[in-house]
Amino acid sequence: MGERCGWVGQDQIYIDYHDQEWGVPEYDGRALYEKLMLDGFQAGLSWITILKKRENFRAAFEGFEPARIAEWGEGEVARCLADPGIVRHRGKIEAAIGNARGWLEIEAREGFAEYLWSYVDGAPVQNRWGSLKEVPAKTPVSEAISKDLKKQGFRFVGPTIVYAFMQAVGMVNDHVATCPRHAACAALGQRPS
Repeated sequence: MGERCGWVGQDQIYIDYHDQEWGVPEYDGRALYEKLMLDGFQAGLSWITILKKRENFRAAFEGFEPARIAEWGEGEVARCLADPGIVRHRGKIEAAIGNARGWLEIEAREGFAEYLWSYVDGAPVQNRWGSLKEVPAKTPVSEAISKDLKKQGFRFVGPTIVYAFMQAVGMVNDHVATCPRHAACAALGQRPS
């Protein structure tokens, strides 16, 4: 057994995230929306900052229910801007509202999970990186998803954010090959029926 991926560090919240969540295939459309929004809020910050504030985000954003957030207006934006428990960035908060509206359109048309997973033919891409240095920051697939989401009105979904999201939700298995979680996530790679 090898060591965990080198980005993990010593903080227990990071260890738990790596060992239990990162790279595990996620097929629930609402959960995918939540994770994509959190990755957008992370832009310019460290992921551990978002992890430590995640429960505050869930409370502030009403459980990341897109149908609720799509109805938000200036009052909810002002409430979030006053909430020290989250990242208070007007552009990102407003993007979450617009993105919820885009999510609803995609969900009604084909299902948000189905839409995203179609980019990887419904199953995680199984990478076998030897070291963190080999892991890309973006790929042609993340660039395509980013471009398509932007066409549908999404914001804070650049190709690097989208690739980090793809890693987090198991669309790609980017645990280094020597990490104990690589094989575990690969075994989860078959989509449930």
